Amino acid sequence: MCGPCRDVEAPASCRWPIRWEREGLSKRDRSLITISALTALGKMDQLQFHFGFARQNGVTDEELQEALLHLAFYSGWPNGMGATSVLKSVVEQQD
Repeated sequence: MCGPCRDVEAPASCRWPIRWEREGLSKRDRSLITISALTALGKMDQLQFHFGFARQNGVTDEELQEALLHLAFYSGWPNGMGATSVLKSVVEQQD
């Protein structure tokens, strides 16, 4: 069972590996969608992990930067720029 669901009955939505292995979307596409949602919601604390995971799933740093610029116009400039700062930190740490 995933971390926050250990002490409660795990809903189907908490079964993280199952969601990422489903057919219909590649892991790369799922990563971009997840980053988009987290950015739009202002969940900067979750982005560090997901940026690293997206890079493992084949999303390039340039694609992530472009996605964040695009998102900034739809989710608000502060969210887009906050996410860009997190991405910069991840790239510096992992390279």
